[in-house]
Amino acid sequence: MRILVMLVLVVVFASCVRNKSGVMTQSQSAVDDKSFEVSEIIQGSSYTYIKAKESSGNKWMAVSRQEVQTGAVYYYDEALPMNNFHSKEIDRTFEEIFFVNSISTSPIAQGQMGQMESHMGKVDIQQNSAINIEKEAGEITVAQIFANRGEYSGKETEIRGVVVKVNEQVMGKNWIHIQDGTSDNGNFDLTVTSADLPNLNDEVTLKGKIILNKDFGYGYIYEVIMEDAKVVSVKPGVSDI
Repeated sequence: MRILVMLVLVVVFASCVRNKSGVMTQSQSAVDDKSFEVSEIIQGSSYTYIKAKESSGNKWMAVSRQEVQTGAVYYYDEALPMNNFHSKEIDRTFEEIFFVNSISTSPIAQGQMGQMESHMGKVDIQQNSAINIEKEAGEITVAQIFANRGEYSGKETEIRGVVVKVNEQVMGKNWIHIQDGTSDNGNFDLTVTSADLPNLNDEVTLKGKIILNKDFGYGYIYEVIMEDAKVVSVKPGVSDI
C-alpha cells in the first residue's frame, strides 16, 4: 500500500470543482480545528502512520509520508475512517484507522485547504513535458477523453500512456495516473483504478470503463475516471521522469 492513498477520499467538502490535472478538488470551506498529540510513529514507504492522542481518546491516523515528531501537536481537517485495514507496506492490520488529507502545526483555516487528490494525501501532479507518445491511427489520447467525455461515458475504452504515479490498494484498488503528452483545457492526467499494478514510468495500454462525475463519498468526486481497467500491454520503464 502506498499513500496519497490516495492519495488515495479523506475530506468532506461543501462542493467540488474541476482540477486542471483531471483529479477531484474541493471548494473552500470552513473546517473545525481538530488537533492531536503524537504518541507513536510508524514510517512506511508511502505513508506515515501516527498513533494520535485526542481529547476523546487514542486512534491511528495515516498521512502521506513526512517527518513527524513524537509529542508534537498537529492539526488536521477531515478524516476517512477505514475498518480492518491491512497495510502491505508495514504488514499490519488496523482495526480502525483514519486517513487524513494533511496535517499542520497550526490550525487549518478557511480557504487554506487548496486542491487535492482522491487517493489520500495531498498530491500535486504536474504535466511531464518529456512524455510525448506517438499514437497510432485510431488510438485515443488523454485530451480526447476529456474533450469528448460524453462520447466515452460508460464505454469500455482503451488508452496508452506513461504511468506517472501509482497508489497501491486504496479502497481495494490500485490507483494509476497516466499521461501521454496531450492536454485538453489543462487536463493532461487520467486517473485509472485497476486490480493490476504497473510500475512507475511504464508505458501501458489500459482498457476500462470511462465514468463521469464518480462520487466516492465523503465529498470526493472525479469528473473523469477510468474504472476497473486491465493492463493490456506494458513497456517497462520507457520514460525517465
